[in-house]
Amino acid sequence: MRQSQLFTKTRRDAPKDEVAKNAQLLIRAGFIHKEMAGVYSYLPLGLRVLNNIIKIIREEMNAIGGQELLMTTLQSPNIWKKSDRWRDDAIDVWFKTELQGGGELGLATTHEEPIAAIMAEYISSYKDLPRYAYHFQTKFRNELRAKSGIMRTREFIMKDLYSFSRSDMEFRTFYEACAGAYKKIFDRAGIGSATYRTFASGGSFSKYSDEFQSICEAGEDTIYVDEKKKVAVNKEVYTDEVLADLGLKKDELVEKKAIEVGNIFPLGTRFSDALGVRFKDEGGTAVAPVMGSYGIGPGRLMGAIVEILADEKGIVWPRGVSPFPVHLISITGGNPSVVQEADRLYELLAENDIEALYDDRDLRAGEKFAESDLVGIPTRLVVSEKTVSEGGAEISQRSGGTKLVSDSIVVEELIEKQRT
Repeated sequence: MRQSQLFTKTRRDAPKDEVAKNAQLLIRAGFIHKEMAGVYSYLPLGLRVLNNIIKIIREEMNAIGGQELLMTTLQSPNIWKKSDRWRDDAIDVWFKTELQGGGELGLATTHEEPIAAIMAEYISSYKDLPRYAYHFQTKFRNELRAKSGIMRTREFIMKDLYSFSRSDMEFRTFYEACAGAYKKIFDRAGIGSATYRTFASGGSFSKYSDEFQSICEAGEDTIYVDEKKKVAVNKEVYTDEVLADLGLKKDELVEKKAIEVGNIFPLGTRFSDALGVRFKDEGGTAVAPVMGSYGIGPGRLMGAIVEILADEKGIVWPRGVSPFPVHLISITGGNPSVVQEADRLYELLAENDIEALYDDRDLRAGEKFAESDLVGIPTRLVVSEKTVSEGGAEISQRSGGTKLVSDSIVVEELIEKQRT
């Protein structure tokens, strides 16, 4: 993409009413547009990041047997009344609306009931299990106070996977497989070293659930971390009894602020019972499958990456989620040979399937570099009068390090950067 054709532009300042660092930087860099409190549009660069995160999550869910579908956002009260969750005191963030022809609809906050209703049509025998279904769907939650930028919004995309298993043992096996997949997701998204599997309340479904919490001062949660065991405990369940149950010692735990970037949750048979999901076991007895739910918000993860990794100059995207792997910058000084060489490199990269954001605008070098720092693409390729005279281009990394590379090996160098 040529930056001269990109309709978005960077901004010196974020909106005065925006206090979250992730939203300030993403708005200034032209990744998102704030529509109203808790509602954001993803602009071209932001959508590329969001889709890269979704791609990572999709690949890891498919790797553990997930089957992707797409359920509707519009929800009939009928199935939710079966589980007694249509009431506003059961789910206090419903958006509900009236149909013109009469009757009420809700905008989904989650999808346990709908997926159970679907599976009731397709599960009848133990041979039909286990099943793991997931989707990326827009959720709506009528948050009293939307805050934290894109990490807590009233409209957001959620990846939610639901498992249906024949037994608790089978469920637990998949539960651990999903926990492992989540670790891979956070590693690939660049925040694995800051993210801890965290014991949290299981509510009415189980003794515990698991959150994945990333250490960050902007986080809304307080957790207690065992840095040797790489596990943590949420403050909501931080009691002597729980610590003893988990084999953790108070004097080995460190209090931290953290952002919840994912969760996995045992559901037992509550929803399969309520929605009439049954299978015949090997003895012919009708049994309710054991369910679990597993959530990650790609937008929330995107915001967390910005909060955790940004520096004083701007956003720092990990290679796996960056909108482009390379930011090609031409510093022409009015020299047509520099323009010609930058154009040639841009076309050469495209021929080798290396996508680049090409800053071909007529701006001062300092302005271009400052914007590049703000946008946060990890590899910068600079063409200038100096590099042309020396027969190459300058490659630099946001993480540090700059070198001049000859024309003949620029592509090989960039391909190698993508591998590391």
